Amino acid sequence: MTASLTVTALRGQQLLPFLDDVARLRIAVFNDWPYLYQGEPDRERDYLRIYAATTDALCVIARAGDEVVGASTGLPLVEDGPALRKPFEDAGVDPARVFYFGESVLLPAWRGQGVGHAFFDAREAHARALGRFALTAFCAVDRVEDDPRQPAGQRRNDAFWRKRGYTRQPGMTVHLRWNEAGHGEVEHPLTFWTRPLEATA
Repeated sequence: MTASLTVTALRGQQLLPFLDDVARLRIAVFNDWPYLYQGEPDRERDYLRIYAATTDALCVIARAGDEVVGASTGLPLVEDGPALRKPFEDAGVDPARVFYFGESVLLPAWRGQGVGHAFFDAREAHARALGRFALTAFCAVDRVEDDPRQPAGQRRNDAFWRKRGYTRQPGMTVHLRWNEAGHGEVEHPLTFWTRPLEATA
């Protein structure tokens, strides 16, 4: 690898020229463990257009030269679907005070170079600058420890998320359906992780 990495934050419609790139990354990265997700380009682009159409949404992209090798999204939780809002409502948390991180995807060759931290830094700074959020949050799929499909030596992200100040919230779970490799459409539990958003960095 000779190209240097650059990380750029895009707001709303600035994402439009990169829809195909981010859709491709989502399909490639989420096809692997732990999501085992079989995505379709048209559905991915339709999903990403929500971010492009939302004024306060953010997409952070990582590029190696001209190639998009990573992307990370976020938007106000109230701009997403009711299924994601419900765990917060049930816990007595106002969804209007939550900035939701949609996903972070990065090609394997570029991991371990600080891009994950850059993605979190940019999204947290954006949520803080908007000035109306008390929490940042994301959800991660729940898999049993002894799932035979888990690759040997696979590292979990829990330690990284905790180091970033996030806490897993047992019971704050959403159930989403997607096509899983070898199983067709399956319902999956995803549990939220949250972090209080300080007024200043």
